[in-house]
Amino acid sequence: MFIPIKDLNPRRTYPVVNTLLILTNVIVFLYQLTLPPHEYQAFVMANATIPSHIRGALAGHGSLEAAFLPIFTSMFLHSGFMHIAGNMLFLWIFGDNVEDYFGHFPYLLFYLVCGLGSGLTHIIFNLHSPLPALGASGAISGVMGAYIVLYPRARVLTLVFIFFIPVPAFVILGLWFLLQFSAGVSSVGAAATGGVAWWAHIGGFLLGMVITGSSLGDRKPSVDS
Repeated sequence: MFIPIKDLNPRRTYPVVNTLLILTNVIVFLYQLTLPPHEYQAFVMANATIPSHIRGALAGHGSLEAAFLPIFTSMFLHSGFMHIAGNMLFLWIFGDNVEDYFGHFPYLLFYLVCGLGSGLTHIIFNLHSPLPALGASGAISGVMGAYIVLYPRARVLTLVFIFFIPVPAFVILGLWFLLQFSAGVSSVGAAATGGVAWWAHIGGFLLGMVITGSSLGDRKPSVDS
C-alpha cells in the first residue's frame, strides 16, 4: 500500500486556482448527493462523457454540442466519496507547485486543456462504449505529468504500509504511470465494463509532460527539494 500524503516542496505563492478547483469539485459533488436517484442518473448521463454519443453525433445522429460539451462538464463530476477523496488528495499534493510554476491563470488553462485532452484520449480508445466516464482524474493526471517534469527529485511523504517515508516524486509518479499504462494496454480490445478510465489517465499525464516540457526552454522551476 502506497498512499502519498503531502509533498515536501516549498512554494512561493498561495495556490488560489488549485484551491478553487478543489472547492468547485466538492460543491458539485455535494450537489450530486442532494439529487434523488432518477435525477442523479439523468444528471450524470447528461454531463458525463459517453464515447458512443460522440460517435453517433459525428455520424449525424444527435447534437454535436450535447455530445462534446460533457468532455468539459464531466471533469467536475465524481461517482462516490472515495473517488473524489482520492482525486482531490492528489490535486492538493501536486497542484500547488505546478500552479506556482505556471502562474494562476495559465495554470487554469493548463488544467482544463489536460482535462479535455484526457477526455478525448478516453474516447479514442473506447469509441463504441455507452458507459459514462466522469471525474477530474484526467486533468489531475496532467498536473502529475507536469510535476514529474518540474520536480522529479522533490520528496513526497508517503504512507508505505504503516510507515511514513519521503519518496522522490519520480518514483511515486513513475510507478503510478506504469500501472496506468499496463492496465490501459491490457484493456485494449476488451469489452467496456466500467471501472477506471485508464487511457484518460495516460493521455492526461503525457499531455501534461509535453506542455510543461515545451514551456521550459531556458526557464527553471523556482523551487525544488
